[in-house]
Amino acid sequence: EAICMKLKRDNGLDYEPADVVVSNGAKHSIYNTLQALIDNGDEVIVPTPYWVSYTEMVKLNSGIPVIIPTRAEDGFKLTPEQLKTHVTDRTRAIFINTPNNPTGAVYSRKELERLVDILVPRGIVIIADEVYEKLLYDGAVFTSVAALGSEVQNLTVTINGVSKTYAMTGWRIGYAAAPRELAQAMANIQSHATSNPNSIAQKAAVVALTGDQEPVAKMLAEFARRRERMVEGINTIPGLSCRKPEGAFYIFADVSKLFGKTIRGHKINGSIDLTEVLLNEAHVALVPGAAFGDDRFVRFSYATSLDVIEKGLARVKAVLSEAE
Repeated sequence: EAICMKLKRDNGLDYEPADVVVSNGAKHSIYNTLQALIDNGDEVIVPTPYWVSYTEMVKLNSGIPVIIPTRAEDGFKLTPEQLKTHVTDRTRAIFINTPNNPTGAVYSRKELERLVDILVPRGIVIIADEVYEKLLYDGAVFTSVAALGSEVQNLTVTINGVSKTYAMTGWRIGYAAAPRELAQAMANIQSHATSNPNSIAQKAAVVALTGDQEPVAKMLAEFARRRERMVEGINTIPGLSCRKPEGAFYIFADVSKLFGKTIRGHKINGSIDLTEVLLNEAHVALVPGAAFGDDRFVRFSYATSLDVIEKGLARVKAVLSEAE
């Protein structure tokens, strides 16, 4: 009931409790969706860069991930032209993640409408991963995919949780709001796997969803300060460049200018090589872009203090300044 209230209050969506499945984190919600939805050989469109588990979960459920690389010049967002060329009669679903992990890209309402105009007539299910919906900057506006109309809502599984908005990562509460028949199938699957999430975490999630939302605004203001500092810092490091993200708390930095160079005796041939060097030499943990489907980049996170960000940037800069 608290989730239905939240979806109505924040997203303008009407759901009943029977349409909602509460799971052990949003990752679990996505996995339930795929188990209930796809059959052997079904195709699921995954725009890159993507969250690392999308493609693997599709494969675990005998599906085929269809990768569509997005372009930095398009803001790392899927275009209708790209989508049209990858839809087949085997396409069962598509992931739309806005705000995006790892790029921070946020789809506008118009951009989403242009995509659903292609998807809805074909009956393609939209798995809308919206866990970063509250983390927006510079006037960016979030639009929930299911809010684009009743036809769209009937083909959309809205994935969300309390981890990002309420800093409750370890509590493991996620949820999916879906068409009734699909929601019931997901609930049946979960009943034979994990049953329900633990009751203490559920009680805490209810308080987060229904309580005072002012702490969320304060957290966002702090994230905005960290974002400014990290973007500024990254763009002063030789060989690195980045765009300013519109949402979430990540920066996807282009490191391709370092490829082919040597740092402290280590040849850099890709993002994995670079992140290993930075982990071992600078003691800074970054995620290689290869894990997100684009090897030219690495992901920084500013979900930490300004002090840690300053120290981390200084260490990265010191090590990369030795590239030759």
